[in-house]
Amino acid sequence: MMELPDLVAGGLAAGTLSALALGGGLLRLRRQQTRQRAEIAALRTQLDGSARAFTAEVEHLAGRRVPAAARQVAHPHVSEPGPLQPLTTGTPLGIALENVVLALQSEVAAQRTRVDAAAQAGMRGATREIQAALYRLQDALRGLQQRYDDPELAQTLFRLDHENEQSLRRAQVTAVVCGAWVGLAREESHLVDAVTGGQARLAGYHRVQVHNHLEPGTALVSHAVEPVAIIVAELLDNALRHSAPDTDVVVSLEHVHHGVCVTIDDAGLGMTRDERDRAQRLVAGDDLILLTDLGDPPRMGLAAIGRLTRQFDLGVDVSSASPYGGVRAVLRVDSHLLSRLDPVDRPPAASAPRTTRKAAADRPAPSHAYGTESGAPEAAPGHHEPSDTDGLPQRRRRARAAAPEESPAPRPAAHRPARRPEDAAAALGALQSGTAAARAAAENAGPDGHGDTPADRTDETDHTDHTDHTDIEGEAAR
Repeated sequence: MMELPDLVAGGLAAGTLSALALGGGLLRLRRQQTRQRAEIAALRTQLDGSARAFTAEVEHLAGRRVPAAARQVAHPHVSEPGPLQPLTTGTPLGIALENVVLALQSEVAAQRTRVDAAAQAGMRGATREIQAALYRLQDALRGLQQRYDDPELAQTLFRLDHENEQSLRRAQVTAVVCGAWVGLAREESHLVDAVTGGQARLAGYHRVQVHNHLEPGTALVSHAVEPVAIIVAELLDNALRHSAPDTDVVVSLEHVHHGVCVTIDDAGLGMTRDERDRAQRLVAGDDLILLTDLGDPPRMGLAAIGRLTRQFDLGVDVSSASPYGGVRAVLRVDSHLLSRLDPVDRPPAASAPRTTRKAAADRPAPSHAYGTESGAPEAAPGHHEPSDTDGLPQRRRRARAAAPEESPAPRPAAHRPARRPEDAAAALGALQSGTAAARAAAENAGPDGHGDTPADRTDETDHTDHTDHTDIEGEAAR
């Protein structure tokens, strides 16, 4: 039988072992809790850092990226800053923030287009009323011009009509930029008349030199007359504005393979590459035209050209420099927009420059090189008809030029040169002067029926500058 001390010793030993095991477990738990507390603290610190980084990224998005993205819609050259933390690029957070920027730009562009469309609609309504008033004023001035033949009054009315025409041009260009129709439906007209008609709408029309190298009778179809006149007027306006007032603007009308080209050369300052590229985009009509993109005050000339080139299938190029150091603008009118008018039945306006080419009826009949058949090929200039030898044609030497002392054959009456605009203006001035003198003589006649004859008085109207009559009458003839 075991003694009591042994039992006590065994119990103590077992208790000691249990206490030691319990103490070790408690120690392990404390160490685990310490590690957990450290991990929790680290996670909390990381979470706090992430929250601060996210807050800073959102503040950066709202403070810098969003305004820059909104400005970039209207001004593509503005750069948009990237994320504040480059490490977020490609992460879900970075992708989400980028989507926010793209959605903002899309909505800003849509709202900007909607607001600009509303502004253009308002401008169309306002310009329609202005155009109607200006057309009524134009009709009143034309009626006064036909009613009164006093030279001084006629000069004043012509100047007022010209000022009204310039105001009408600005209203018409504004309406075209805002999406309105050109406003006038004209009949088929000579192309040179459309060019001089656009020239007559400008204040500095006297600085424009037009060189007409077209075939007589070259005309425009009815729906292309007014667009061509507007485009020429705006191109000339740019050329006159950006060149010195003592220089001329040269206009050339030439036939090309696919139609006709109107080339305008100025001696201005020219444009930089960026300005030339932007101008070419505007006149091409490829980009959406917004009023807010045209400056303050808006410069609508090139934008109106872009609208018209897209609507009427015309071509305008302003990407090259002129030989005089300025800008060369080329308007191309394709063959499907061209027509032909009989220059005898419907001649161009008296003030229009005469063509340097002869009509087909006025050209000498070409001699045939091998004149046996009417369809045989023509000989080169300066060759006579060769005689056949053994059935083969032989080439002859060129004929000698006529001796200088030989007088040329008289020109037939049918080929007399057309009357010059200066002669027509002088005739008109003389007619007005004679009418005014006769009317004054009739009013001043005494009881005996005799009064001062026109020769006894000095008529001031004889000193009127008839050039203005001719130029402005050309405008009225449009």
